[in-house]
This record gives sequence, C-alpha cells and structure tokens, in this order.
Amino acid sequence: MEELATKLLAEGIQKKVVSPGKGELSTFPDGTKVIFHYRSSLCDGTVLDDSRTMGGRNKPMELILGKKFKLAVWERVIATMREGEVADFTCDVKHTALYPLVSQSLRNISAGKDPLEGQRHCCGIAQIHSHHSLGHCDLDQLQANPQPLVFTLELIEVLTPGSFRLDIWAMTDEEKLEVVPQIHVEGNALYKKGDVKEAAEKYHNAIACLKNLQMKERPGDEGWIKLDLMITPLMLNYCQCQLVQGQYYEVLDHCSSIISKYEDNMKAYFKRAKAHAAVWNETEARADFAKVVELDPSLGPSVAKELRAMEERIRSKEKEEKGRYKSLFSYDSNATATTG
Repeated sequence: MEELATKLLAEGIQKKVVSPGKGELSTFPDGTKVIFHYRSSLCDGTVLDDSRTMGGRNKPMELILGKKFKLAVWERVIATMREGEVADFTCDVKHTALYPLVSQSLRNISAGKDPLEGQRHCCGIAQIHSHHSLGHCDLDQLQANPQPLVFTLELIEVLTPGSFRLDIWAMTDEEKLEVVPQIHVEGNALYKKGDVKEAAEKYHNAIACLKNLQMKERPGDEGWIKLDLMITPLMLNYCQCQLVQGQYYEVLDHCSSIISKYEDNMKAYFKRAKAHAAVWNETEARADFAKVVELDPSLGPSVAKELRAMEERIRSKEKEEKGRYKSLFSYDSNATATTG
C-alpha cells in the first residue's frame, strides 16, 4: 500500500485512508464495473457534490473502467482501493480541470435530465476555455479558476467483466437491440407484480436505448420507422404506469405524440382519454373515448364504464363546489347581519 501511495504522490495525488477495506486488492481489468459513493470538495472543505444527497436519491456512482471516462483520475484512484474502503484523494489541478463538466453531467442525471444538457458540442478542453456558463455558479467559478480538489470515495462493490449487464451508454448498437426485448419483459413482470414505479423505469430505459439508436437515423427513413415501431408499445406501457402514478399531463404529451404519427393507435387514444378525464378535460375525453369505439367497437362496454366513472366524478365535484359556495355565502350573510 505504501508503494501505491508513493506512486500516487508522484502523480500529484495524495491518498489518506479514512476506513480500510476488506479482502485482496482487485486487479481492475478493463470492463470492470465499480460502484462507489463520492464527495467532491474544495481544499477548504466546501462541498461541491455528494452522491448521498444529490437529487435526494442517495444513489452511488457506477463506472465501467476502460471506457475513457472524462475524469480519468477517478479510475486511477479507484484502482488503489479495496471493497468497503473509504479514502480521501487530494488531486492536483492537472487532474481536476474537467471536473466542472463532469459535475454538470452528474447534476443533470440526478435531476432526471439529459447528462449533456447545457454542454456545447466540442472537446472538454475547448469547453473549459469557451467561457460558456454551466448553469451553476460554483461550477462556473471552478471552471474560471481551476484548483486542486478532494475526492472522498467509498468503494462499495467491484464487479468483474461479464458478471453484470452493461449500462446502456456502454453498450454497442447491437447489444442495445438485443437487450431491449429483455428489458421489456422485465418491465411487464414488474407491472404484473404491482411494482409500477420499477416497471416504469424499465420501460423508460428501453425507450432511451432505442431513441439513442434512432438519433443516428434520418427521420422517416426505414431504419428510423422500424425503431419507432419498437418504441411505441414501450411508450404505451410507460404511459400506463404514469396513469397509475397520477402523472396525467405526461401521459397527454406522450400519447398525443404517438397519435400525431399513428392516427389509428387505439391504445394511445384510450390512455389519453383517461388522462383527459382525470384532469377534468371532459370534452377532450369524450372525443377520445368516441375515437376508441370507432377504432374498436368491441371496447364499447369498457368505454361506457369509463364514461360513467367520469360523469360520477364530475357530479361529485359539482356537488362539492355547490356546498363550498353555499357555505361561503352563508358566512357572508351572517357577517352582514352581525355588523348591521
């Protein structure tokens, strides 16, 4: 361990073990997946990012070694750690110059955004000198004035190549196409068990996988259409999950997008009708329910049931509002009589 620490020091990295790990040190061949928590701080102790609190998710970082991660120093220092170890690594500026860009991507991910949102299409070094705001004051300051940083890492797990499913971003195009049907099946199984949130995440991941491939095709071309036809049933399943979870406006957006491309998609009309009904868009809901019956007359009884449920909700809402107005006017008249 002393030899490793000496090598790191010569590279401008100072390691301090906070809590020793267990077992033997892994060889960390390319393709190894490491799962770890991180806290990034300035040398004065100011915390920039903490995976335990970022986005309120307490989600550790997952990194596959040898994939040219933008912050190479993390791969370097992880290779000196045992599972369960916690250590501080104080790294010279030459290792931390790209951290603002990496941090911006990590913050985007924690907020459910595209990791590249807000970044220009140029190399990392060019972005550093572009004076382009990253959308975070602390990162803008760090980008303008690079400085040493302290990374506190806790290595949770080391997975050898071939012992895990690759993250989508790390897959080849062929691997993405192969894994989507499996993710679809997993999502269906989770939904049947009642694990709606987890099922939605599966469908979302499969959609992201196919959309990534679709971006490489020209819209309207055969390859693009083929991928879109694979995306549509996954999107409908995702919308079903969102209906159950009360995310009605998201369902409206996605189903409207499907209908704009496939005007005879009965399932999209049905789900959109339910979403309209849930947010009190009675006229739009009736129009979509009518379209469902037009496309598939056998669904007449199901649509009638949905319409009865919507009408009952509307009557209950109107009754509740009348009661509220009645009590309001009663209060006003009593107040007038008292003051008069």
